[in-house]
Amino acid sequence: MSTFKSLGLDENLLQAVTDMGFESPSEVQEKTIPILLDRETDMVSLAQTGTGKTAAFGFPMLQKINVDSRTTQGLILSPTRELCLQITNEMNNYGKYMKGLNITAVYGGASITDQARQIKRGSQIIVATPGRMKDMIGRGMIDISKIEYCVLDEADEMLNMGFYEDISEILSHSPKDKSTWLFSATMPKEVASIAKKFMHTPVEITIGSKNVGSENVSHEYYLVNARDRYLALKRLADANPDIFSVIFCRTKRDTQKVAEQLITDGYNAAALHGDLSQNQRDLVMKSFRTRQIQMLVATDVAARGIDVDDITHVINYQLPDEIETYTHRSGRTGRAGKSGVSMVIVSKSELRKIKAIEKIIQKKFEQKDIPSGMEICEVQLFHLANSIKNTEINHEIDAYLPNINEVLSDFSKEELIKKVFSVEFTRFYNYYKKSKDLNTAAGDPSQGDSKDSVRYFINIGGKDDFNWMSLKDFLRDLLQLGQDDVYKVDVKDSFSFFNTDAKHQDLVLSIFNDFKLDGRTISVEISKDSGGRSRKKGRRRGGDGDFKKGGGRGKGGFNKGGRSSDDKPKFKGKSRRRSEKPNAKGTGGRRRRG
Repeated sequence: MSTFKSLGLDENLLQAVTDMGFESPSEVQEKTIPILLDRETDMVSLAQTGTGKTAAFGFPMLQKINVDSRTTQGLILSPTRELCLQITNEMNNYGKYMKGLNITAVYGGASITDQARQIKRGSQIIVATPGRMKDMIGRGMIDISKIEYCVLDEADEMLNMGFYEDISEILSHSPKDKSTWLFSATMPKEVASIAKKFMHTPVEITIGSKNVGSENVSHEYYLVNARDRYLALKRLADANPDIFSVIFCRTKRDTQKVAEQLITDGYNAAALHGDLSQNQRDLVMKSFRTRQIQMLVATDVAARGIDVDDITHVINYQLPDEIETYTHRSGRTGRAGKSGVSMVIVSKSELRKIKAIEKIIQKKFEQKDIPSGMEICEVQLFHLANSIKNTEINHEIDAYLPNINEVLSDFSKEELIKKVFSVEFTRFYNYYKKSKDLNTAAGDPSQGDSKDSVRYFINIGGKDDFNWMSLKDFLRDLLQLGQDDVYKVDVKDSFSFFNTDAKHQDLVLSIFNDFKLDGRTISVEISKDSGGRSRKKGRRRGGDGDFKKGGGRGKGGFNKGGRSSDDKPKFKGKSRRRSEKPNAKGTGGRRRRG
């Protein structure tokens, strides 16, 4: 077994390693550090989240820079403020015995003049988010013309978030002969293009296989009717009483909605998304790290800053737009050598995405059933029994025991046990005694194939910058329907299909009467394959392309039900999205089910 000393680290760094309690290097550290210390080279390192990548590039950079110089010699770019601060904190811990070391975090949401002042004093290393870094370079506040080392951390996520142009602009101000180290969990074509454009014959280090998920994570999926998604989520939480989880939703609006529902139902939950202020985000993350929150509902972008090793479950309430993003989600659990579970709640129409994910992560999903109400009652009872068994006795109650014994003197031991456990059992039993079976089979009729479902043709598609996810969001917001009321969305090049329940047919046809999008008439017809119904096109004056019902897309943007997502809308046009006021709700009260 190798040691940090055998990797070639200096004594002052080894002393910091000892202080932090690191015993032996992880695989990515063992393979990466000696190469980066031994020579000046570009590197592409592919490893999952939580494998110790920060130390893998942090120690070599610290050992190679000159702390006696005030010149900026190292730049580390990361996708989010949280990750930027996390890396800065870790780098400071690694270099705690390097006298004169100055590391500055550069990110949005904080004073740009304060950050510029710190850099002017002399920062050997800058850790930055691309947006703020580009801004400060443009203002002449930062000079990276002499950097020797540049790290692109979580490169795939930076590119997913649309930072390609920012990164290109930033790197254009840096020396061509610098060493560039790219660290990523996956290797999509965008990351490969960055490597090709900005790196020269890089050394490639791959831990496991490209884009493959962590070995410590098991993958499960639960097949339910789309309308039962939230009920399924609650049952999965109740069936795992010690759950400490991140629940992923695709949009900010759904994230806030699910979190609020959980809080209302008595769970210790909170939302984390881009509409929260930085102070709210900090409070939520502090509560999560101290386990005051057991269920953190987050968007993919907001979750990039989560660095918690003990997460037991990742729950995919909705699958991501990009299949590769699943790797990042599941990487939130199973960290630091611990095991974890990644759960996916899917409807029948989404099953094809499970197969696609399996190909990427090179692991099989296990289909499991949503537990029944009585199974949950049993789990909760035994959880209570174990909690009582493991509880340390507080002898402060000794003085009260005589009176307590007197009150309970008429009951036998068995009767007392029944009474104690009935407190917990009755609550769950009353809630679940009439609960239905939420499971559905792949061959069962689902919403999308039901005789009460209507299939529509619409004359927009891939050429209009829609994919099936963005078109679904567009339609449900326009129609003011729920997340799962628009389904079986099938996008072709110049047209698409979608389904709703039959009860929404009149609404759909009336909304698309003479409806215009960016001046173009958008028509919807009932498809020929929709249960033998006649083809019908609605006609109603909408006027100037505005949405007369369910939101507007004219000069006022989305008037109702506006699209809310951490990503830019996929469709073309100059309309702006309606901003949603963040809800400052944090945690719920005590953990109560039912």
